[in-house]
Amino acid sequence: MHILLVHGLLISFIFVQPAAVMGFVGLAAFVHYNDERRAVLKGQGSTSVNVVKGPVIGGPFALIDTEKRIVTEKDLRGNWTLLYFGYTSSPDVVPEQLQIMSKAINILESRHSVKVRPVFVTIDPQRDNPSHLCAYLKEFDPRLIGLTGPVAAVRQMAQEYRVYFKKIEEDGNDYLIDSSHKMYLLSPNLEVMRCFGIEYNAEELSQAILNALQKTAH
Repeated sequence: MHILLVHGLLISFIFVQPAAVMGFVGLAAFVHYNDERRAVLKGQGSTSVNVVKGPVIGGPFALIDTEKRIVTEKDLRGNWTLLYFGYTSSPDVVPEQLQIMSKAINILESRHSVKVRPVFVTIDPQRDNPSHLCAYLKEFDPRLIGLTGPVAAVRQMAQEYRVYFKKIEEDGNDYLIDSSHKMYLLSPNLEVMRCFGIEYNAEELSQAILNALQKTAH
């Protein structure tokens, strides 16, 4: 009999019983799920002493842009940024999201004179090198800043922003990637102010961004 403390829970199990092991795996998955649910945006954690704050979304990174220059989180400071994680071989979701991203930024600039910098981070650096990424993003919007880099560096940034991705249907270099398709609004101080899913259209996305900017201005 062994006793294990996990997130304040005492669990006892016997190694020789498969059912017990499976129970522990299920509990670990449950704990991980709750960790993800407790993740909070910078500046939005509760100040109550009765609430346990989750890990902050975002963090330092060092990647390469389409001109093969090193880009870190410091280069994003001073501007509002719309950050999206995807990959150029996506057959449908990523192209659609990039179009929505571009249209939303156009709406913000033309109707409200608000500038937001769009940044695309590939989650497929093995195939998305700087030159390929540059050619791809120009098809959508020349304002898009593309970032790639070593696999470990991309994975680290994705983890910091709680972005899930995994290769599926692999056949050599031909594969798809299952991912969470998160889009983040970063303040000039690099705080994650909002997180957007694929349910937003361009009008809704631009309005949500405008609301966030106006809220911070007060």
